[in-house]
Amino acid sequence: MSNVEVKYLYLSIRHFLFIIRLTMATIKLKDISTRAPKDEDKETIKAKTTDILKELDELQNLMYAESKHAVLVVLQGMDASGKDGAIRKVFSSLNPQGVRVKSFKEPTAEELSHDFLWRVHAAAPPRGIIQIFNRSHYEDILITRVHNMINDKTARKRMKAINDFEQLLTEHNDTHIVKFYLHISPEEQQQRLSERINNPAKQWKYNANDFKEAELWDDYMAAYEDCFENCNDIPWTIVPADQNWYKEYVIAQTIKKTMEKLDMHFPGLKK
Repeated sequence: MSNVEVKYLYLSIRHFLFIIRLTMATIKLKDISTRAPKDEDKETIKAKTTDILKELDELQNLMYAESKHAVLVVLQGMDASGKDGAIRKVFSSLNPQGVRVKSFKEPTAEELSHDFLWRVHAAAPPRGIIQIFNRSHYEDILITRVHNMINDKTARKRMKAINDFEQLLTEHNDTHIVKFYLHISPEEQQQRLSERINNPAKQWKYNANDFKEAELWDDYMAAYEDCFENCNDIPWTIVPADQNWYKEYVIAQTIKKTMEKLDMHFPGLKK
């Protein structure tokens, strides 16, 4: 992997998570595993996740009380990569007063009449809040490129705007941005999409268009790889997502590590 700087985030004695910070070369997602390391035990990891979520609850309570920082969690991934499940499993135990979720779907007519970041900036977190983006501003350089809604020149301009936008949030509102790509295999995606047909509890998620989008897999991978290369001032965490128990662990641990660095303190009595 020439010209690629790989940062290792320490998660446990035997476990390292790759955070890919790209420089000149584009990483190939096909070269990164979508599954947990073979030596990781499912029950051990699930127990660790439970402990992490307790710590995360305390950190979120502290951040809400201090109200000096905000956390923006960006979740990107192909259809059925597990974004909804990650939100439910990782954040449902936190105080709902301090957690917000925004799902970015197809833009409305009003949203399309503004610049592409207008609807996104309106959902940016105030201090004290963990804001989760289920899909995000990155859709405007992903699906739009795959379906030829914008050309490469426009995509480059949008990438610069995204970098400036994230810098604005970071430097002027003490917002700490954590970006996740849920890395699922095409085989696992097909299995999960099929479950939406056969499992009554999941049929509400069924969308025939998801199968059509899956046929554009290679185009989406190319768009994501270009995104990682050009929008990496804040690095992406590539999360192996074929196994939900591991995906949840990586997300929870990464957010906990981010919040632990904020040097937060409960406010004292007001004088």
